[in-house]
Amino acid sequence: RMESHSGKARTMRTAIRYYPPQNFGMVEEDLYRSSAPTSVNFPFLDTLKLKTIIYLSPDDPSDKLYQFCEEQSIAVIRPAEDVTTQSKLMTLPEEAVIQSLDTLLDRRHYPVLVSCQLGRHKTGMVIGCLRKLQGWSLSSIFAEYQRYAGKTRVQNEQFIELFDRDLVLIPRESPAVWFTRLREVQHRIVESKQSTKQEQEQQREEEGVEKGGG
Repeated sequence: RMESHSGKARTMRTAIRYYPPQNFGMVEEDLYRSSAPTSVNFPFLDTLKLKTIIYLSPDDPSDKLYQFCEEQSIAVIRPAEDVTTQSKLMTLPEEAVIQSLDTLLDRRHYPVLVSCQLGRHKTGMVIGCLRKLQGWSLSSIFAEYQRYAGKTRVQNEQFIELFDRDLVLIPRESPAVWFTRLREVQHRIVESKQSTKQEQEQQREEEGVEKGGG
């Protein structure tokens, strides 16, 4: 019995604990957002089977994060790596947002994590523009932004509001699963509206024939 209790104690002491990064959240299937992961988060990240991390902070990722990504064959993409004024502006340049969205629209990069230092404003800008691609209302986009950021940044909300969706290229061969589903839903809505319109026109024609005959 003594050995059994001792074995259980060792098992409890060596049990892996899973801690998600701060501000972690699921955006879409296999698409996540968070603050910059630290070593305590690595066991949790391992469960996500990530293929890509989009790192939006101007500072370099930690050596431990780079090592973890190398061991797990996770690509680290840094859209704002060469932007020297980013930390002063506390925002992202348009080209960094576009590169991030181009990555998020290609399912070959999935599962993917979007991350910045605190997982608030820069990550919020990219996800906000992604939501705009999905057709979300601005009020819903800003509500999600503030839920993670805790407060708003007017310049970031203005950027999202004015962001031109036509700047983002939609991959023909391997679009993200969520985007394919979105297009299917939009297509069904258009078909439904067209069908309803045709039925209404046919009904008006039949009513006109009945009145003319009477």
